[in-house]
Amino acid sequence: MCGRRAWRYDFKAQNEGRSGHMELKFDEKGLIPAIVQDHYTKEVLTLAYMNAESLAITIDERKTCFFSRSRQELWRKGETSGNFQHVVSITADCDGDALVVEVVKDGPACHTGAESCFFDRLYLSEELKPFSYEGLYDLIKGRKTDPQEGSYTTYLFNKGMDKILKKVGEESTEVIIAAAKGDKAETVFEIADVCYHILVLMVQMGISTQEVTAELEKRHVVDHKVKQERMQ
Repeated sequence: MCGRRAWRYDFKAQNEGRSGHMELKFDEKGLIPAIVQDHYTKEVLTLAYMNAESLAITIDERKTCFFSRSRQELWRKGETSGNFQHVVSITADCDGDALVVEVVKDGPACHTGAESCFFDRLYLSEELKPFSYEGLYDLIKGRKTDPQEGSYTTYLFNKGMDKILKKVGEESTEVIIAAAKGDKAETVFEIADVCYHILVLMVQMGISTQEVTAELEKRHVVDHKVKQERMQ
């Protein structure tokens, strides 16, 4: 196996009674790369390495545990920072020599304080780039950290919270007016304006899109109007 060691893990007892075997291939140092991914956003958070022991600990404790190549020792993510990663699933690739670990994280994945270790973009195709709220959020955030002359977003940040809140209120009213008229196209236009200004507000307050997604997931908001019930 070209210097690799195979490790057969019987996950029958770990996977709610479903039988099966997975043969994992560790490298000559007994390690296997593990790509850690946010369960909610699917963002790649970090690339770390596991050995057989750290993988077993990860499965047993349901929190990520890795092997540090620099320190040559096991380390549990969050043991010093408190930013634990709660494991949702672990999937091996077709060759059994790499893992994807989906997690729900308690805080930033990167030691720099960034949500993901992958933040230095080398290239982005403007033609193929799909729209995403995360992408727009990052763009808006960039106008706050790196102000651009003539940018409306930079203007809002310069004016501060009162101006941002005023715009959120104004645009929300515009949605109501458009919807009351039954004008679908205008309502879509105004909803887009609200979404944009809400993202500006989130950046201003340091609220991430992941936090909002996690809150919606936790509430099961489609079936339960939690906030309204509490207010009554």
